Amino acid sequence: MDSRLHNSAFMKAARGEPTDVTPVWLYRQAGRYMPEYHAVKGNTPSLDFFKNPELAAEVTCDAQRILGVDAAILFTDLLPILETMGLSLDYLPGIGPRIDNPVRTVADIDALTVTRASDEVDYVRQTIERVRAELPSDIPLIGFAGAPFTLASYAIEGQGSKNYIHVKQLMYSDEGAWNALLGKVTDVVIDFLNFQIASGVQAVQVFDSWVGCLSPDAYRRYVLPHSTRLIESLDKSAPVIHFGTGNPALLPAMDEAGAGVMGIDWRAPLVESWNKLSRAQAVQGNLDPMILCSSRDAVVRETRRILDEVDGRPGHIFNLGHGIDQHTPVENVLALVDAVHGHRRPGG
Repeated sequence: MDSRLHNSAFMKAARGEPTDVTPVWLYRQAGRYMPEYHAVKGNTPSLDFFKNPELAAEVTCDAQRILGVDAAILFTDLLPILETMGLSLDYLPGIGPRIDNPVRTVADIDALTVTRASDEVDYVRQTIERVRAELPSDIPLIGFAGAPFTLASYAIEGQGSKNYIHVKQLMYSDEGAWNALLGKVTDVVIDFLNFQIASGVQAVQVFDSWVGCLSPDAYRRYVLPHSTRLIESLDKSAPVIHFGTGNPALLPAMDEAGAGVMGIDWRAPLVESWNKLSRAQAVQGNLDPMILCSSRDAVVRETRRILDEVDGRPGHIFNLGHGIDQHTPVENVLALVDAVHGHRRPGG
């Protein structure tokens, strides 16, 4: 890795090392709240947009440049990798992602194909190469994938869910089938993330967006072995960020999976949660994203509150507790980034 990337604020913080300023990047920093995003996307259907290296690279780099954040994140989505396994995926206007042939039976699980990213999603490599060529030489690029539980849950439910009834029916009634499904998904995600690292990303994030529906006991039994195998199987040259939402009680169990950086959502106190972690050397988070829809003063006040709480402790990457909402004013996002970069650290 180039020394400018290796010694960037983001990469140093991800390793738990001291930095001159707190690095900041934001979930969904390239998204619908930004006029430039709409100008690039136009009427392109979402799935086609994700698969277009030129357009995906442009919005990735636009967001980093406009906001001045310390890392870019690859513009894509969690779910297209499921398409390679044999699932029929579409993004419906006003509804969101929909899988027309959800996984509900053992026969459905058996029919899923374990694919190689190099064969199925070469557009991701092309996007990474375009982004890496355009980004400043000291700005890392983060790749990502859905965690095994979240991807399997989408595959089972077929769409968004409030109670995860089909997921929990399978998980609790047929543990063998559940583990077979999670095993296949984990194999695909391992290959996909290592493919991203080989293609030029400097770090990867594992998003477990739906895992908050579980209790700690259920997480440890049905999810932790798969998440652990995933993280243990990744190229050690890239830091791994592990992020789940909705249930702070899961953080100690998720930490056991072994990622170097633990993402913390806004429902948990940052430093108190950090102190309970035993394996992660760094944390990421954790401003409530809806604060960005309030006043600029509130954004700056709450950003400074988190930074004051951290008090310059090495290993903090500032981020939101979830993604930027589409109704967020861009000027409030800029105010957040300025507040982080302008914050006076102890001894500064």
